[in-house]
Amino acid sequence: MCSHGLPSLSLSVYSEVVVSDPLTPEDPRDVGRTHSQRAAIHVLAPTVSASPKAESRQRRRGIQSIEIGFRILDFLRKAQRPVPLKSIAAGTGMAAANVHYYLVSFQSVGVVRQEIDTACYALGAYAMKLGIAALEQFDVFTAARPVMAELAATVGHTVFLGVWGNRGPTIVYRMEGGDNRPLLELRIGGVLPLLRSALGRNFLAHLPRDLTRELLDQELADEKIGGLVKRKAGVPRTVNEVETMCAQIRKGGISWCRHSLMPHFTSLSAPIFDHTGFMTAAITLTGQVGILDDDLKGLTARTLVDQARRISNAAGASE
Repeated sequence: MCSHGLPSLSLSVYSEVVVSDPLTPEDPRDVGRTHSQRAAIHVLAPTVSASPKAESRQRRRGIQSIEIGFRILDFLRKAQRPVPLKSIAAGTGMAAANVHYYLVSFQSVGVVRQEIDTACYALGAYAMKLGIAALEQFDVFTAARPVMAELAATVGHTVFLGVWGNRGPTIVYRMEGGDNRPLLELRIGGVLPLLRSALGRNFLAHLPRDLTRELLDQELADEKIGGLVKRKAGVPRTVNEVETMCAQIRKGGISWCRHSLMPHFTSLSAPIFDHTGFMTAAITLTGQVGILDDDLKGLTARTLVDQARRISNAAGASE
């Protein structure tokens, strides 16, 4: 359990940065004092300053110290196991003595722990509490809205957010671009097919088959009944064709569908993942064929994938 409040974290880290960074004293009273003495005075009485310029330097130095400290925390996160001090120093490009200062402060608030038998360091109990709180506060709808607004303004086509509902791929939010007419066929609350929509194909490629099997079997049966007329739309009609398509979607990180959902329209869809790697949603672009660039290696597709990855990162997905 944490024995100190969070404010002690910033003060402690700030103190150690001053100690490890011998600067010319701004306060004449600091002349002749040791670095540790100067650090203690400025931490305990941060308002004592020779000038506004000195205060500005202290504020910048304090913010920088937090950023440096989080380099250490990020290294521990990526290590995925307890690591010795020298490995942390090497991995962050910092002197071992400076790293140790930060680790002592992080240990005091429970963000970092040290193993007794090996003396290695790892993220502590309070870091776990922070992570759980961040996950509980994350909302994909809130995170996606500004990204979708940016996409609609940049690309100029309709953007919609889809999730997996109790009846399949479901539109929960949409934003119109300026280059095409509003798509009345794609309404909020509308459920899209698995095989004939970019959103559906995305979920089909990433969700466990137990979740999609019943709907997939039904749509495959419908496609076989439809015959060659539906075949021209490029819709898979066998399990093998479905699995081939899904493998391509997973490899490329994007799904594509042209003419299948609506004649003369094309769509691109990119998945959004949570911290466990589970696909929770997707953002999809839709526009007229010949107007919306649906080249899977084109700028529009790359932008869509990058923006979806941005939301995934906010949700804690692995990079």
